[in-house]
Formats: sequence, C-alpha cells, structure tokens
Amino acid sequence: MEKTPSYFVTKETPQRISAMSRDTKLIVVVRDPVTRAISDYTQTLSKTPDLPSFQDLAFRNQSLGVVDVSWNAIRIGLYALHLENWLRYFPLAQIHFVSGERLISDPAGELARVQDFLGLKRIVTDKHFYFNRTKGFPCLKKPESSGSPRCLGKSKGRTHVQIDRDAVEQLRDFYRPYNVKFYEMVGHDFKWE
Repeated sequence: MEKTPSYFVTKETPQRISAMSRDTKLIVVVRDPVTRAISDYTQTLSKTPDLPSFQDLAFRNQSLGVVDVSWNAIRIGLYALHLENWLRYFPLAQIHFVSGERLISDPAGELARVQDFLGLKRIVTDKHFYFNRTKGFPCLKKPESSGSPRCLGKSKGRTHVQIDRDAVEQLRDFYRPYNVKFYEMVGHDFKWE
C-alpha cells in the first residue's frame, strides 16, 4: 500500500503503476474542486504569506470568467480529465472514489465502502472515531496500545481564506461540466454545488 496525493494528476503515473502490476486496486479521495482549490491556496498561503490573491492565481481574466487551468490548484480538480488517463491503463472496477466530504461527515461509512472495495472484513466502524471540535474533523480514537488519539496534522483543518462570492460562483460554473462528466464516468453524483 502506498499513498501519494499527486499520483492521480501526474500524467506518467498510470502507465508506471500498470507496468508494475495491472491488478493494483486504486483509491482516490476527491472533494468539491472549488473547495479543494481554496484549501490548496489556504495551505500554500500559510507557508508563503506574500502569495498573490486567490483570484489573481485562479483567473487569467476574472471579468471575462477565464480560469487559469495552468495553476495546479485549479488543474487538480479536473477529475474527469485525470480519470481518462487512468482508464487507459486500469478498468474502472479497480478504482474506488472516496468522497472527501463524506469522509468528514461519515468516516465509518466511507471506510466501510473502502473495506468492501478491497475485499476486507469490515473492522473499522463508528466506534473507532470521535469528532474533534478544534480541528473540525473526525479523528481515530486512541488505540489501547497508544497514549494519544490519531488526528490530522497541524496543517489540516485550518479555516479557509475568504474568497469573493463571484469568484466562487465563476469557478462553480467552470467546473460544472467537468464534474458532470466525472459523475457519469464513475456512476456516482458527488453533488458538488
């Protein structure tokens, strides 16, 4: 098992993984691409305070609604395009998509689906989680062999930067056809609106 966030969006990765093992099962966590881009920007801003504004990076021309797809924070959310590349090397049946939103609202339910996809007995259940109010995320309860619970790192769970409502709506409009295509490809509506 390995986890690398950039695998899904790196063009050469599907071919390399397929060459290692065509039987690999893949799990991809996706979330609303607009929220994901804002989260990406918020995290980068925490490390680079002199970063240009979100709107300056997200748009080539905001008044015309021209989105800059060369900016990584925007490009990553074009899930349908990335999935097309993966489907050249792996059947859809070997790829499971986890809803990032439901991973927060119902972690045990999402992990039950992951366990089913992997053909594992359902061991992780509701009893393994508690909601951390400080983080705003569910965390794993303390295992008996450990002194502390497992929760997201310091860089996770921070409040997002406020983005102009018009910019958010423009991005929703931009992503809508990509989202619809993605829903059709995977047979699941993630309801990103």
